[in-house]
Amino acid sequence: MTQPTHITIATRESELAMWQAEYIKSELVSLYPRLEVTILGMTTQGDKTLNKSLSKIGGKGLFIKELEVALQNKEADIAVHSLKDLPMHLSDEFMIAAIGKREDARDAFVSNDFGALEMLPPGSIVGTSSLRRQSQLQRRFPELVIEPLRGNLQTRLKKLDKKQYQGIILAAAGLIRLKLKNRIRQYMSPENSIPAVGQGALAIEILKVRSDLIELLKPLHHQESAYCVLAERAMSRTLGGSCNVPLGAHAIIENKILKLQGFVASIDGKEMIKDKIEGSIADAEKLGEKLAKQLLDQGADKILASLVI
Repeated sequence: MTQPTHITIATRESELAMWQAEYIKSELVSLYPRLEVTILGMTTQGDKTLNKSLSKIGGKGLFIKELEVALQNKEADIAVHSLKDLPMHLSDEFMIAAIGKREDARDAFVSNDFGALEMLPPGSIVGTSSLRRQSQLQRRFPELVIEPLRGNLQTRLKKLDKKQYQGIILAAAGLIRLKLKNRIRQYMSPENSIPAVGQGALAIEILKVRSDLIELLKPLHHQESAYCVLAERAMSRTLGGSCNVPLGAHAIIENKILKLQGFVASIDGKEMIKDKIEGSIADAEKLGEKLAKQLLDQGADKILASLVI
């Protein structure tokens, strides 16, 4: 099969998304010095609508629709996403061709005045638009006030710097990638703040018919990261996970054993069901499905049924 001589990468135009696209571009050019790679920056509906939470405007798919249309229209060959932005079900014509090596999957507490969440006085305002983060925060710190925080990473940091919040919660991976690690005051342990499904990992999406790209992208695929995020996504998919559902999952691999933990909660965190499972990496997706069933057996179905956003 003839290898492409030119690749166009579709991406969102935020600084972090552009970093991700530039990173994939540099990897491709390093692997294939004769390959010409260009980047097509796009503004998605999710980027335009900043005055409402994702759960109220249609969920994570709003960050990928325009990029998928670019693939369909042959304006781009591949789309680079934060994996946590990808819906649990892709349309039949698309596929994830590669999952990049995962960065730190943890949540991070960012503040100009306090070194840790535990130091915040009662009534302090903490910014996040993630129902997953909100539910876990409110369970641990019911005395804090959680307020919405939308926008790209720089916009969120600016709102913090204007003292609209005493602290905000962000994904550590984005801060690290943009060399803003120094803004992190506290890394939140995955036990206390179970991350979003796929957090910290990059996904490369293509049209299924583009078999010429599958081989080209193989060297960018990090299998250990893929096992972890596939288990997480299987759990979420089985539970019907979306932006409307406060749930999280986090997998690690130790000595070829995949260890997965996950939770489902009410938005206020008063009801929460957590569990964990471990098994062979070869059974990653089955483990995710099995953990979802364990959560359902413990009453997660009642929590899910009660969620009206």
